Formats: sequence, C-alpha cells, structure tokens
Amino acid sequence: MTTAAEDIVDNLLAQHQQIKTLFAQVAAAQGPHKEELFHELVGLLAVHESVEESLVHPLAEDKLPDGEDVVPPRLAEEQEAKEELAKLYDLGVDHPDFDLRLTMLRDAVTAHAEAEEEFEFSRLREVVDADRLEKLTASMRAVSAMSPTRPHPNVPPKASANLLLGPPLAVFDRVRDALRDATKGA
Repeated sequence: MTTAAEDIVDNLLAQHQQIKTLFAQVAAAQGPHKEELFHELVGLLAVHESVEESLVHPLAEDKLPDGEDVVPPRLAEEQEAKEELAKLYDLGVDHPDFDLRLTMLRDAVTAHAEAEEEFEFSRLREVVDADRLEKLTASMRAVSAMSPTRPHPNVPPKASANLLLGPPLAVFDRVRDALRDATKGA
C-alpha cells in the first residue's frame, strides 16, 4: 500500500524517468552541451546504482521469497552498464562510436530499469512496511551524498563495497569533477 509520503521506491522510479530523459537529451545534443549532459547522466547513473546496490538489492534479497534469484541478474546488468559507461566516458562524446554505443547502453539500462520495477520495486511494496520504505529515503540521501559520481567497474556491486569504497571514491570523483569544471573556463 502506498502512502502520501514519498518512499525510496518513488524516488528511484523518478530517477529512472530522469535517466531516460537524460539519455534522450544527450543523444539530441551537440558539442559542449552534449558533454555537459553526458556528465550529468554519468553522475546520476553512478549515484543511482550505488543506492540500489547499498539499500534496495540487499532488502530485496532479504524480503522477497525469490530475492536470491531476482537480485543477481540485476547486479550483473549494473556491472555491465558500469563497464560500458566507463568506456563511453573514456571515448568522449566526439568519438565516432559514441552515439551508437550510447544507444546500446540506453537500451540495456532501460531494460534493466523495467526489470527492477517489475521484479523488485513493486514487489517490495507488497512485503515491506510502508514506513520502512519511507525511512529508507533518508538513507538514500546519505548514500547518494557518499557515492562516486563516475562508474567504478572494479568495485564489486555489494553494499559492503559501496559503503567502504564509495566515500573515498566520491571525494576523488568530486575533486576531479571540480577540476574539470574549473579548467573549462580557462
């Protein structure tokens, strides 16, 4: 049962929509604006996956009767997306293969999001108390603040790895982002 207050599922669903919108905006943009939008997409995907790996997937594994069967494919999809996103980041938006690879990543991420929505999110609402899902929104904000802003495919997709390695990587990423942004005007 859904309450009037937003819960973690509402927030993740909203991010799924935002991710789809950003994919479309990146595909349509050109030049520096395209790069700017792509960096926004990279940051959102990195934070989003950290939240899911730290909070949602462990909850689904624990609470869903078939959680141990549902979650591993989602983690594998996230790992593949991180690897491709890192490759795209290294290629840059001006590379001739960028648009095709972005389209392939968009399709994979969209299919992944739909699977999460069907096999995890909707079912979590059936088995987890609404108050707990609402309270996880605060945890989501905390994890988001400590999450890297770039994909790190070498970090295992586990809550413990995200909690241990996420904060130092987040600091490193945010410094790199600040330096990148500062040198744009130079």
